[in-house]
Amino acid sequence: MSQRSEPHQPAAIRRMVLVLNQNYEPLNVCNMRRAIGLVLHDKAEILDVYQSSIATSSRTFEAPCVIRLSHLIRRPHPRVKLTRREIFIRDNYTCQYCGVHTGDLTIDHIVPRSRGGEHSWENLVSACRSCNHRKGGKLLIDSKMRLRREPFEPKAGRYYTIQRRINSSVSDAWLRFIPGFEQMPRAYSHSSASD
Repeated sequence: MSQRSEPHQPAAIRRMVLVLNQNYEPLNVCNMRRAIGLVLHDKAEILDVYQSSIATSSRTFEAPCVIRLSHLIRRPHPRVKLTRREIFIRDNYTCQYCGVHTGDLTIDHIVPRSRGGEHSWENLVSACRSCNHRKGGKLLIDSKMRLRREPFEPKAGRYYTIQRRINSSVSDAWLRFIPGFEQMPRAYSHSSASD
């Protein structure tokens, strides 16, 4: 059985583009196709380019690396997406019951869902398999277990929307517009909501 293969794309088209607001504030990262579309429709201007170009049947474009929107976009402060990965990051890959630091973690509902517990930041923690099995469907008081730290919803950092979209190092051209980006270890701060 043959599988459909994706058409070959030049490396330039697969690159990501940094999107700045009209006031030069870093907003997001988009793919090359989206960036070129914004530029062609006069919704953005190119501030920096990669050392490559993109050819279509009728035209050749410089491959944008950084673009700036023509109009100011007002957006709400981003929230950290509730995912397994983000819970592990928040808990520093540490079991919140026994304190073991490991990459082999599970997610535990402090108040089990079978007992009305919500699927929320404040009710989810990282747990090693042993502790999760030991606690099972019991409440903390019934299991005689204690949390090392109260769970909280982390606050999204300044570059959260950009950090969660990229998988590898960023272009040097980006660093002119997002100072201190490479030194930021996480996409959000580790302080609790009460801080």
